[in-house]
Amino acid sequence: MTFTISVEPSGRTFTAEPEESMLAAGIRQGIGLPYGCKDGACGSCKCKLVSGTVKHGPHQPKALSADEEAAGFVLTCCGVAQTDVVIESRQVTEAGAFPIKKMPVRVSTMERASHDVVVLRLQLPASDAFQYHAGQYVEFLLRDGDRRSYSMANAPHTQATAPALELHLRHMPGGKFTDHVFGTMKEKDILRIEGPYGSFFLREDSDKPIVFLASGTGFAPIKAVIEHMQFKGITRPATLYWGGRRPADLYQSAWLEARLAEMPNLRYVPVISHALPEDAWSGRTGFVHQAVLEDFPDLSGHEVYACGAPIVVESAQRDYVEKAGLPAEAFFADSFTSAADKI
Repeated sequence: MTFTISVEPSGRTFTAEPEESMLAAGIRQGIGLPYGCKDGACGSCKCKLVSGTVKHGPHQPKALSADEEAAGFVLTCCGVAQTDVVIESRQVTEAGAFPIKKMPVRVSTMERASHDVVVLRLQLPASDAFQYHAGQYVEFLLRDGDRRSYSMANAPHTQATAPALELHLRHMPGGKFTDHVFGTMKEKDILRIEGPYGSFFLREDSDKPIVFLASGTGFAPIKAVIEHMQFKGITRPATLYWGGRRPADLYQSAWLEARLAEMPNLRYVPVISHALPEDAWSGRTGFVHQAVLEDFPDLSGHEVYACGAPIVVESAQRDYVEKAGLPAEAFFADSFTSAADKI
């Protein structure tokens, strides 16, 4: 027996098998539900249950609190329909989802961008086109069945000249995958990936000015979106706030400076939280999400695209909606949850 999942206000419907999460069912049928981690850790897939009954699997209280659940909110990534269900998710549009593929990739280059960030370029099979939205991510399939997620940092149009992906990986000491990347991985190694995943991509049917918010390697998917905007000639005003502890954490500032010279509607505000005297930093300081509020006390007419550490994304979503009037449906995020966040 299957259950019908209806999504308002788009009117889109799909079916879910018994014990299948609503998100998995939606992805399988090409319905663009919002999501991030797929593991009940980030809360990106949270939406309002209009009618029906949903049973939740394991999830983090920060993703869905008991009060939120009592108020009728559900996580589609771990919510399993027990009846026909109607949910409200204003981010769902008619945009078609690209097919999810598994494929081998070859490590083309590994460039150390900072003391703890590697820019990894992966060669894709030339015979099999890989389609994705700028801002989406792929998952590495590890030998023991675990997965690790990383966003594409290059826009889709770059596939035309060379089928390859650019990823930005930060070293997590003790991390199963990044210890390997920073230790024993070599160029020409073969890895396996699956994707594309994620609902973080530019909504091109809007003309609202954009605020991009990035912390650390959360810059990667935003870089892809900026590349895409330049390629498509999208001239909406956009301001990027990129935060790091030290100036070296803003590891591709030179790339951004080059874009600023070519894109008159793009602004860049670097923000450093823990500068040392030897850094001789004279720019903005403090927490990056607060810098946005200082410059944009009224966000009611904007869209915000936020990527990076969960604490940054969660703080931004709360404060921009509550303090700056940002419509909740105008906040798009990719929270970079780690394996530890999903325990």
